[in-house]
Amino acid sequence: MSRPGALGLSTYALKPRFQSLLRPLVRRLARGGVHANHVTVVAATLSILVGSIAAWDVPDTRAFLLIPLWLLVRMALNAIDGMLAREFGQESRLGFYLNELGDVASDVALYLPFASVSSFTPALVVMAVVLAVASEYAAVLSGAAGEARRNDGPMGKSDRAFAFGALGLWVGIGSPAAAFGDVAIALIVIALGITIVNRVRGALIRQPVR
Repeated sequence: MSRPGALGLSTYALKPRFQSLLRPLVRRLARGGVHANHVTVVAATLSILVGSIAAWDVPDTRAFLLIPLWLLVRMALNAIDGMLAREFGQESRLGFYLNELGDVASDVALYLPFASVSSFTPALVVMAVVLAVASEYAAVLSGAAGEARRNDGPMGKSDRAFAFGALGLWVGIGSPAAAFGDVAIALIVIALGITIVNRVRGALIRQPVR
């Protein structure tokens, strides 16, 4: 696993501790016949559903309260599917594709609805979503070069979940001031740009171009 520098720190470093808490549940699920791919598909499907509900109810933004709640559940499901795959011999090529495509689809479905809220400039939200997808692409490309997936921060998958979860809570309890909303999204955009650079740079350091 990579050791990112100061600008590459991410909540991803907390993942092992989170997995330890979930391990007893994962063992029970495995004994019950639950497959990692089942969990992946359920997580992506429900993410799309939650995002659709939030977008559908605008200008009433109370449904955005579902986003932080679901993001917590989604993080647990993402950890569970990975543990089922690695620790119970359920890894597969199909699982790899489902996991990567499901994560991207979930991010788009959960984050794009913020563009319909008056507190945010739609173009900034769209830029954040595009860069989030690009950051995942940068993470996966290292595998094509024969290296491990890059999970450098500062705006990895779990960091995005925390940031947009906080924004979802903020929007859900009362629409924030437009200027502050745009500043928050702009900071996410900058952090995503740094993340992409860190992931590409980290992969190049490990696998120099010849």
